[in-house]
Amino acid sequence: MNYTLQQLRIFKKISETKSITKASEELHLTQPAVSIQLKKLQDQFDIPLTEVIGRQLYITEFGYEIAEASERILNEVHAIRYRSKAYKGQLVGKLSISIVSTAKYVMPYFLSGFIRQHEGVDLHIDVTNKAGVIKSLEDNAVDFALVSVLPEQLNVKKVTLMQNKLYLVGSQFPAQVKEKIRKSDFEKLPFIFREQGSATRKAMVDFLSANSIRTGKIMELTSNEAVKQAVIAGLGYSIMPIIGLKNELNNGSLQILPTKGLPISTSWNLIWLHSKKFSPTAQAYLEYIRAEKDEVIKEKFSWYENY
Repeated sequence: MNYTLQQLRIFKKISETKSITKASEELHLTQPAVSIQLKKLQDQFDIPLTEVIGRQLYITEFGYEIAEASERILNEVHAIRYRSKAYKGQLVGKLSISIVSTAKYVMPYFLSGFIRQHEGVDLHIDVTNKAGVIKSLEDNAVDFALVSVLPEQLNVKKVTLMQNKLYLVGSQFPAQVKEKIRKSDFEKLPFIFREQGSATRKAMVDFLSANSIRTGKIMELTSNEAVKQAVIAGLGYSIMPIIGLKNELNNGSLQILPTKGLPISTSWNLIWLHSKKFSPTAQAYLEYIRAEKDEVIKEKFSWYENY
């Protein structure tokens, strides 16, 4: 036998996805590269690992046994890596964080310094919707989560990282409106909303309700990035967190529309279950955040204070 760790890693992913295409996407490899490694692994066995019926790929019973063995081998390799780093006094382990989609503009900056200091840490970030973040916490599947609205149904602790400001934005100032957006102007504007359940949607709806404002809603999209692109294209206006709009505000493809009662200000909070038992890696990260968050904000988000 002369199989490689890469072949085992690829076959494990194929067994999970039941697809060479999906496996290549998740491993960030080309389909031909995945197919070649699968063939090289198969050539070492007389019994088929996979079979194709119609256009569907299936894993054979023997293939599943090899996939399970591959997982055990890869886990042991990771363990050896951890042990070798631990013997040298390095922090090792996994750090798992779940974040809402807009937080992808925030979280990496509060992680980069920590990961540079501790190269033995394996970082896993799950970018999902608010419901997915809450479920990850409920299931104790992550160490931390980053949210702008605290979950009422969970007993959590938090560290507040920075402000989250939401403004009314558009690709251009509406021709039918004068210097400042007034309550009566909202009905004239086509509005783009986030999906039900998102924190951005809630902040927007709460603002509209509190001010008895009715809008001309034209569409609902499932991510801030999708909303941003729709607004840039001139399809409508939206109330959005400006944390993800730095480049667009600088190049003029989006502009903030002065509006009474805006911005809406919330906070980005790093949260964890009150009863969470931290690993040494998670505890070290929490200590890093408490010590370094102000410096990160000063260095990476100074532009944000101008809004």
